[in-house]
Amino acid sequence: MTVYDELVARGLIAQVTDEEEIKELINNGKAVFYIGFDPTADSLHVGHFMALCLMKRLQMAGNKPIALIGGGTAMIGDPSGRTDMRQMMTPETIQHNVDCFQKQMSRFIDFSEGKAMLVNNADWLMDLNYVEVLREVGPHFSVNRMLTHECYKQRMERGLTFLEFNYMIMQSYDFYELFQKYGCNMQFGGDDQWANMLGGTELIRRKLGKDAYAMTINLLLNSEGKKMGKTQSGAVWLDPEKTSPFDFYQYWRNVADSDVLKCIRMLTFLPLEEIDKMNDWEGAQLNTAKEILAFELTKLVHGEEEAKKAQEGARALFSSGNAQNMPTATLTDADFTDGSIDILGVLVSSGLAASRSEARRAVEQGGVSVDGEKITDTRAAFTPEDFKEAKVVKKGKKNFRKVEM
Repeated sequence: MTVYDELVARGLIAQVTDEEEIKELINNGKAVFYIGFDPTADSLHVGHFMALCLMKRLQMAGNKPIALIGGGTAMIGDPSGRTDMRQMMTPETIQHNVDCFQKQMSRFIDFSEGKAMLVNNADWLMDLNYVEVLREVGPHFSVNRMLTHECYKQRMERGLTFLEFNYMIMQSYDFYELFQKYGCNMQFGGDDQWANMLGGTELIRRKLGKDAYAMTINLLLNSEGKKMGKTQSGAVWLDPEKTSPFDFYQYWRNVADSDVLKCIRMLTFLPLEEIDKMNDWEGAQLNTAKEILAFELTKLVHGEEEAKKAQEGARALFSSGNAQNMPTATLTDADFTDGSIDILGVLVSSGLAASRSEARRAVEQGGVSVDGEKITDTRAAFTPEDFKEAKVVKKGKKNFRKVEM
């Protein structure tokens, strides 16, 4: 099976501009490809995960990845899939986020000895002359055609700023610069980036009379998982300080039955022959598949030792209630009033609920327990002495904390 055929078999490819040329480049290790990452936070999240795995997979086959950090485009903000304008960030915040991205990407991509590159589009976008852009780049973009693309149509009724309208031109210019400076001949991205990617291939063809290629990857989860990378407590980050290895493991352990094999194919590096044997799995076997998925991805992001700890903690939780490897929340004296804290306060202070009203609903709906005992009274209270020995606090089926003093 060729490299390209494996990408197809794993369900990774959505659409391409020229399949035969792309096959030739990828299968023979001739692809110099880039994927863009806008540094809108100080950590990558699981929404970036498929792109990172794809870069790793193609690099292993001899192709050269370029991780493009959008230090320049982040100053504008991508309107794709958004109903409002992204909050503007300062250059200092953007640079901090860029530094964090680079460190995390190194876990997936080998940047040594020129095997991959990390570049920042601020290096060329911030120095562009406005009139020059209008003259040299603007003529190659039809406003009528741009307005037919979904990324703009969705925003037209609510209001699309001229600032955001330029995003497609900036991303297209990225491909043009990377093509000239580094020989980048291919661009990857999600389906929502297709219009921007086509703009880049067209700009190269018109200005240079040469061809470059674009390919989008499939969205990962079905309609049950549209909130990719979200849990009840917030986003799922790759930074262990933001999302613990245990919570990261639990996120993947709890994917929908209909998604688990899709995720294993797309994200893990297990052989397809091994995955194909799981096609007929059902019932309890799907739980085994979820454990395989969660372990493999936690190992990839956080290392094998942390993956083992997370797996042991999750298994213990569902068996004996052992909380050894569970995320820990520590209460302080400030959490107690007159020597006690109610269950709503425990949920909020431990991070299991964002507010007392959310905590109240969880208790009233019967979704809260402490050391396996369901709590139905919202006035249930605890003293500091109760937490001298850690207690397992559970909210819903998927959220746990070891709470102690």
